[in-house]
Amino acid sequence: MQSFEQLLKAFEDKFNVRHFPKQPSTLYDPAQYILGIGGKRVRPVLCLMGNELFDEIKPSAWEAAAAVELFHNFTLIHDDIMDQAPLRRGMETVHTKYGTNTAILAGDVVMIMAYEYLRKVDPLILPHILTIFNKTSLEVSEGQQLDMDFEKRDWVSLDEYVHMITLKTSVLLAASLSIGACIGGAGEGNAQHLYDFGKNLGIAFQVQDDYLDAFGDPAKFGKQVGGDILANKKTFLMIRAMESASGSDKSRLTELLNETGEHKVKEVLQIFKRSGVDEWAVELKNKYLDQAYTHLEAIAVMNKRKEPLKELAAFLVQRDH
Repeated sequence: MQSFEQLLKAFEDKFNVRHFPKQPSTLYDPAQYILGIGGKRVRPVLCLMGNELFDEIKPSAWEAAAAVELFHNFTLIHDDIMDQAPLRRGMETVHTKYGTNTAILAGDVVMIMAYEYLRKVDPLILPHILTIFNKTSLEVSEGQQLDMDFEKRDWVSLDEYVHMITLKTSVLLAASLSIGACIGGAGEGNAQHLYDFGKNLGIAFQVQDDYLDAFGDPAKFGKQVGGDILANKKTFLMIRAMESASGSDKSRLTELLNETGEHKVKEVLQIFKRSGVDEWAVELKNKYLDQAYTHLEAIAVMNKRKEPLKELAAFLVQRDH
């Protein structure tokens, strides 16, 4: 079994090429730009790991992994437009660098190229993989819409937020593993446990992401700290603070949602700390991580084969960037 780092290097060796035509450069250079920013490549490597959990890595896994990474970057381009985010991984977002209209088109061609890679998958299993991929693509879009809807609402329950995060973030991690498992010849039961492992890991990952947005080091995180607060996003932290803050803090938190300026982030973070949501978020993260491990344990393969996934899970939810 190969570690995440070994598979990441192998994937990047194959993936770090130009994926688009040269002309018109005003369209295809922005599409290539988002891929050049880099990132952790977690989703494509999960696809490879899902395959290797059950069998040696097949050629189809590399194609599917590329498709997953391209799809993920398509969502990032469009999400950044919707969020009006100036930075992605510490660099200018596509719409900031090239303009919104070009960024929309660049996102479209990145998505189309994802299907071009899927087209190369073994035709015997392609229908099943397309079913997973298309279902996941729709769910990610549903999650993004719910995320935007929640910004306009005064109140969102924790259950509603978990549902949104499951769609927006977790299902792609889960589907990446499931697609790899399918390529590796996994049975339905094992594939489902691997999917559920990825889904719970994804929620834990998002809890950590929300935490880092509020309390992370921008130099390490590569994003504007407090971006979720400025955008009035109903994160795990905000929802918990609205539930647990003292009367005066809760009133002030409600007022701050309607304010702008540098003071907003500072004041909200102070309320978060007084309400103990930073410690609560760590506990919640661990709860979902434990559920993920339970599903991983239930997969009927030798425990030694599961070690790379355990190590990756621990890394993802204990990161500081």
